[in-house]
Amino acid sequence: MKNYRSKSYVYIMTNNRNSVVYIGVTSNLVRRIWQHKNKILKGFTSRYNCYKLVYYESFDHILDAINREKQLKAGNRKRKLDLVNSLNPKWYDLSEGWIE
Repeated sequence: MKNYRSKSYVYIMTNNRNSVVYIGVTSNLVRRIWQHKNKILKGFTSRYNCYKLVYYESFDHILDAINREKQLKAGNRKRKLDLVNSLNPKWYDLSEGWIE
């Protein structure tokens, strides 16, 4: 049975022009960002070149992370942009240097 007490993350990715926003959830943030940057999994992020991690939150329980992801996805675009701007106003890639 999976250990539901490991850290989980909600994260926001964007493209080079910061014009596309993708929200995801994972239990291994570094691996998941590597997958996005290398277009391992085909889908939204590979199609729209979302490779910059601009926001993330950590949780002790996966269900809390899933609930937060649903909350963020239900919000409008302005609310998502405001969230990123509040903590990362220059939209830096927060994963810079994590992956070689």
